[in-house]
Amino acid sequence: MIGVAGGSGSGKSTLTRLIKERFGDKVTVILHDDYYKAHDGMTYEERALINYDEPAAYDTDLMVRDLTLLKSGQPAVIPVYDYTVHNRSAETNTVQPNSVIVVDGILILADPALCDLFDIKVFVDTDADIRIIRRIKRDMRKRARSFESIVTQYMTTVKPMHERYVEPSKKNADIVILEGGKNAAALDLLYHKIANHIKGIV
Repeated sequence: MIGVAGGSGSGKSTLTRLIKERFGDKVTVILHDDYYKAHDGMTYEERALINYDEPAAYDTDLMVRDLTLLKSGQPAVIPVYDYTVHNRSAETNTVQPNSVIVVDGILILADPALCDLFDIKVFVDTDADIRIIRRIKRDMRKRARSFESIVTQYMTTVKPMHERYVEPSKKNADIVILEGGKNAAALDLLYHKIANHIKGIV
């Protein structure tokens, strides 16, 4: 079980995708974002004002339970989050145990209970200017958000929460990878470790 953390727009999802592409059906990816708490009793406008960049926004206890099930060889029914409505979807995904499980999230290394579950803890470290540009492009294209709302959210919650929670969690990482998926040397080392693990299981 590999935890991949780093700031929003750092390239951790690219790194996760490359691992998945390299090892195919031997790898299952789980997103911390799918464990955002449900807020069915709120309006869209109220949900839009929630601080989604602090640990309290996540149902991490549920994630710990689900990852523990997977590590013990049992399936887990995990939630699905819908970014366009700022709320948890009615859908769920049943995830089966697998040779490698990659968990992707900005705050996963900030939680001791999650850290204890990871066999490898990775932190993707990327310059803040690059991260904000990537975030703007992603949120406008994939999450139907306006430029103004993205910038406001970044300045009011993303940046201060990164400094308070995400950046300090880097000290919990086993591996710090600069620039994520663009760091070929670090990626090759990670591939090698994963490949050896898979060979040991097969």
